[in-house]
Amino acid sequence: MRVLILAFSVLGILISADAAKADRRVAFVVGNGIYKNVTPLENPPIDARSMAGVLRNAGFDVVEGVNLTRQEMTERLLEFGKKTQGADVAVFFYAGHGIAVDGINYLLPVDADIKSEMDVKLGNAINVDLTLDQTMTAAKVKLVFLDACRDNPFAANIKAAAGTRSVSVQTGLAEMKSGEGTLIAFATGPGQTALDGQQGTNSPFTRALVANITQPGIEIQQAMTQVRAQVNEETKKGQLPWGRTNLIGAVYLNPVAPPAGASDAVAGNTPVSTVGAASEVELEFWRSIKDSNRPEELSAYLTSYPKGQFKSIALARMASLANGPSTTTRNLSAFDRATSTDPATSADEATQETEDQIGLDKGKRRAVQRRLTSLGFDTKVNGKFDAPTRAVIMRWQAARGYPKTGFLNTPQHKALLAETVTAANPSTDKSDDDHPARRRDGGVARHHRSGGGGPGGLIGGVVGGLFGRR
Repeated sequence: MRVLILAFSVLGILISADAAKADRRVAFVVGNGIYKNVTPLENPPIDARSMAGVLRNAGFDVVEGVNLTRQEMTERLLEFGKKTQGADVAVFFYAGHGIAVDGINYLLPVDADIKSEMDVKLGNAINVDLTLDQTMTAAKVKLVFLDACRDNPFAANIKAAAGTRSVSVQTGLAEMKSGEGTLIAFATGPGQTALDGQQGTNSPFTRALVANITQPGIEIQQAMTQVRAQVNEETKKGQLPWGRTNLIGAVYLNPVAPPAGASDAVAGNTPVSTVGAASEVELEFWRSIKDSNRPEELSAYLTSYPKGQFKSIALARMASLANGPSTTTRNLSAFDRATSTDPATSADEATQETEDQIGLDKGKRRAVQRRLTSLGFDTKVNGKFDAPTRAVIMRWQAARGYPKTGFLNTPQHKALLAETVTAANPSTDKSDDDHPARRRDGGVARHHRSGGGGPGGLIGGVVGGLFGRR
C-alpha cells in the first residue's frame, strides 16, 4: 500500500511539474485602503486578499501586498516585472484610489500627498500605462483588473495649484487602450465612479470577479460578461463594469470542465459549489468558526473556500445573524471530534512539546504573527514567540474556543493559517490591516473608486523617472 501511495504521489508531482511548464502564471495583487492623507477605504485590502486567494488556487504565483507605500509598491512591481518574463498569463489587479489627470490614469500609494499636478506626474502617484508597459509586455496573455473607480480625493488641490493654466482632472478613471493579447477591465465606465460596497466585505466588482473568473471551463471573456451582469444586478443598474479586449484566442483560468449536472448560474451569483470531501484544513477552519457570532469570520470562510463543503450552512448562519444576535455558544461538539483526521485535534491542549513538533522556524513564526495581526489580534512581527505574542495567541485561542495555553498544536496552526486569504506574501511586517477597529471615522458604507491602463517594455524604466521619489 505504501508503495502504491508513493507511486501516485510521484505521478502527481510529475503531472504538476508538466502543467507548470506548460502554463506559467504570475499575478500582481495590491489593495490600498489605509491612506495617510485622505479618508481611509475599508474594502480594498479585503478585495486584494480575496483575489490573491482565488488566483493562487488557479495556479498563479502571486506578488501581493496591502496598504503599500510608494516604495513598497515599487518593490512589488519590480518583482512582478521579473516574474512575467516568458509567462503564459500575467494578471494585474489593483484596488484602492486611482485618479485621472489630463487623460492619464494613476494609482495612489497609501502615503500619497498630492498638492499639485506636478506631485502626480513626478513623484506621488504611479502611472498606469507606463507601469503596465514596463511589467507585463513579456507575458503572452495580459489581464488587467482595476477596482479603482473612485472620486479623486485630491482633485481640489490639483485644480487650485494649476491657477489659470488648464488641467483636466476628471471623475473616475480615463479610457485606456489595450494592446495585443490584453484584456483590461474597470469597475465601471470611463469618467464614472463605482461603489465600494458594504464595509468589511468585497466591492461589487471584486466580488463578481472572484465568483466568475475561475469558474470551471469558463473562458475569460464569457466570465467578464457574467461579471458585468452580476455587478449590474447587485447595484440595481447603478454600476456597469467596462473594458477593452484584444485577446487572440480563448483564455481559461480554470480549463477543467464543470461537474456533470452543474448549472451555469447559481442563486446569489456565487461560484458553483463542487460536492466533495472537505480537506483537513477546511474542516479545522470550519470547526473554529462554525458557532461564531461574528459575520466577518463566516465571510472569511466563504472567501477562503468559495466552493467549500459548508458554504450553504455558512450563508444560512450569516442570514440568521443579520436577523438578530445569536446566543449560541462556541463549543466543539462530538461531530467535531468524530470528523477529525488528526489524532491530536485543535480542541486538545497545546503545549511547548506540540508546538515544537510543528517545526516553526523564524520565518514561520513571523507568518503566524502576521496572520494573527490580520485577524485583529495585533502583535509585533519579530519572529519571536515572546510573552506578548503568547498572550495574543491565548486571545485567539479563547475567541476560537480552544484551550488557552499560548502554545499551538498542528491542527490549530493549520486552522490559523487557513483563516486568512493571504498565504505567503503579506504586505509589510507592520501588517497594517483593514480590521474595523482601526477605522477612525467610524466606518463608511460607501466610497467611490476611479477605473482605467494598457500594457507593453522591460523593467529598466521602472526605477528611473517613473518611480523616483521627487
